[in-house]
Amino acid sequence: MPELSRFLGIVIYMYYREHAPPHFHAEYAEFEITVEIATGVVTGKFPRRALNLVLEWYSLHKAELAEDWSLAQSRQPLKTIDPLE
Repeated sequence: MPELSRFLGIVIYMYYREHAPPHFHAEYAEFEITVEIATGVVTGKFPRRALNLVLEWYSLHKAELAEDWSLAQSRQPLKTIDPLE
Protein backbone atom coordinates (compact mmCIF):
# COMPACT_ATOMS: atom_id res chain seq x y z
CA MET A 1 0.00 0.00 0.00
CA PRO A 2 1.96 3.00 -1.24
CA GLU A 3 1.77 6.06 0.97
CA LEU A 4 0.80 9.19 -0.96
CA SER A 5 0.92 11.76 1.82
CA ARG A 6 1.14 12.19 5.59
CA PHE A 7 0.06 15.18 7.68
CA LEU A 8 -1.12 15.88 11.23
CA GLY A 9 -1.18 12.19 12.13
CA ILE A 10 -3.20 11.26 9.01
CA VAL A 11 -1.78 8.83 6.45
CA ILE A 12 -3.14 8.81 2.88
CA TYR A 13 -2.52 5.76 0.71
CA MET A 14 -3.72 3.86 -2.33
CA TYR A 15 -3.55 0.19 -3.24
CA TYR A 16 -2.42 -1.17 -6.61
CA ARG A 17 -5.12 -2.68 -8.84
CA GLU A 18 -7.91 -1.73 -6.46
CA HIS A 19 -11.63 -2.13 -7.22
CA ALA A 20 -13.70 0.67 -8.76
CA PRO A 21 -14.76 3.39 -8.17
CA PRO A 22 -11.44 5.25 -7.98
CA HIS A 23 -10.70 6.05 -4.34
CA PHE A 24 -8.01 6.50 -1.71
CA HIS A 25 -7.68 5.40 1.90
CA ALA A 26 -6.94 7.51 4.96
CA GLU A 27 -5.94 6.34 8.43
CA TYR A 28 -5.89 8.28 11.67
CA ALA A 29 -5.16 6.38 14.90
CA GLU A 30 -7.56 3.40 14.87
CA PHE A 31 -9.89 5.01 12.30
CA GLU A 32 -9.96 4.36 8.54
CA ILE A 33 -11.98 5.81 5.68
CA THR A 34 -12.10 5.55 1.91
CA VAL A 35 -12.86 8.61 -0.21
CA GLU A 36 -14.12 8.38 -3.80
CA ILE A 37 -11.96 10.59 -6.01
CA ALA A 38 -14.72 11.73 -8.38
CA THR A 39 -17.37 12.53 -5.78
CA GLY A 40 -15.73 12.89 -2.38
CA VAL A 41 -18.13 10.31 -0.93
CA VAL A 42 -16.67 8.97 2.33
CA THR A 43 -17.07 5.43 3.67
CA GLY A 44 -15.94 4.56 7.20
CA LYS A 45 -15.53 6.48 10.45
CA PHE A 46 -13.15 9.31 11.29
CA PRO A 47 -13.11 12.02 13.96
CA ARG A 48 -14.82 15.14 12.58
CA ARG A 49 -11.72 17.36 12.73
CA ALA A 50 -9.54 14.76 10.97
CA LEU A 51 -12.25 14.16 8.36
CA ASN A 52 -12.46 17.87 7.60
CA LEU A 53 -8.68 17.97 7.14
CA VAL A 54 -8.76 15.00 4.74
CA LEU A 55 -11.56 16.57 2.72
CA GLU A 56 -9.71 19.89 2.54
CA TRP A 57 -6.57 18.07 1.35
CA TYR A 58 -8.65 16.06 -1.16
CA SER A 59 -10.17 19.22 -2.64
CA LEU A 60 -6.68 20.63 -3.24
CA HIS A 61 -5.27 17.46 -4.81
CA LYS A 62 -8.14 15.82 -6.70
CA ALA A 63 -6.32 15.87 -10.08
CA GLU A 64 -3.16 14.36 -8.57
CA LEU A 65 -5.22 11.63 -6.90
CA ALA A 66 -6.86 10.77 -10.24
CA GLU A 67 -3.41 10.58 -11.84
CA ASP A 68 -2.13 8.28 -9.08
CA TRP A 69 -5.22 6.07 -9.50
CA SER A 70 -4.36 5.61 -13.19
CA LEU A 71 -0.77 4.80 -12.30
CA ALA A 72 -1.87 2.29 -9.66
CA GLN A 73 -4.15 0.49 -12.10
CA SER A 74 -1.18 -0.10 -14.41
CA ARG A 75 1.13 -0.95 -11.48
CA GLN A 76 3.42 2.01 -12.08
CA PRO A 77 5.11 3.89 -9.23
CA LEU A 78 2.80 6.40 -7.58
CA LYS A 79 3.69 10.03 -7.07
CA THR A 80 3.70 11.47 -3.57
CA ILE A 81 1.37 14.39 -2.94
CA ASP A 82 2.17 17.42 -0.79
CA PRO A 83 0.72 17.32 2.72
CA LEU A 84 -1.82 19.77 4.03
CA GLU A 85 -0.04 22.76 5.51
